[in-house]
Amino acid sequence: MEKNLEQLNYKLKIVDDFLNESDFKRLCNLKINKNVEKDFHVYHNEINDKGIIKSVIDKELLKDIHKNCHTKALQILNDICPEKADLYEYSDFTIIVTSKNSKFPIHDDTPNKLLSGVIYLSPENNSGTIFYNNKKGQNKTEIDWKLNRAVFFSRKERETWHSYEGDKKNDRVALVYNLMTTKIKKVFQIENKNYFIGNLRWKLSPHIYKYLKIII
Repeated sequence: MEKNLEQLNYKLKIVDDFLNESDFKRLCNLKINKNVEKDFHVYHNEINDKGIIKSVIDKELLKDIHKNCHTKALQILNDICPEKADLYEYSDFTIIVTSKNSKFPIHDDTPNKLLSGVIYLSPENNSGTIFYNNKKGQNKTEIDWKLNRAVFFSRKERETWHSYEGDKKNDRVALVYNLMTTKIKKVFQIENKNYFIGNLRWKLSPHIYKYLKIII
């Protein structure tokens, strides 16, 4: 796994046993529909230090995960892209159940995500997250699936390409954990990218927009 990370043009942070044992078990035991015939089931939640913004799961669990993980996640953002740390406004915790036969295409994430992360919840074995150096899929690097393993990166316009998919055997359940902002212009300034072109591309992207319509 880790021996191939140097071929990527951007930094990844891999943390095993990211969630504490209690939070991990409570997430895995949530009563959600974990069987999907095709595509994805999405359970979207938002929170900050002032309280819950949006929740479709156990609110006490959401509060506990935020309390127990926020400092670690913010430190990872400071390590990977410290320039973006001051832009943080809220956290996104989204459980995504991916059909064993579905695949999310190669993309580079939306600019409101300061730190993008995923924690693998179930089953015991599945396919991990795949990273590339360009949209064509060059320098493919897959981070192996391991329960409670977290993978983080800080997105950058047209650079942090990645995808994920089911393994054709079992549906895939993961917790997506993002540190978020609404200060999109400042994000593009930090990335030294064109705000108007980038923001228009984000809004017009058929794959990303489809995903956004699901989670909003």
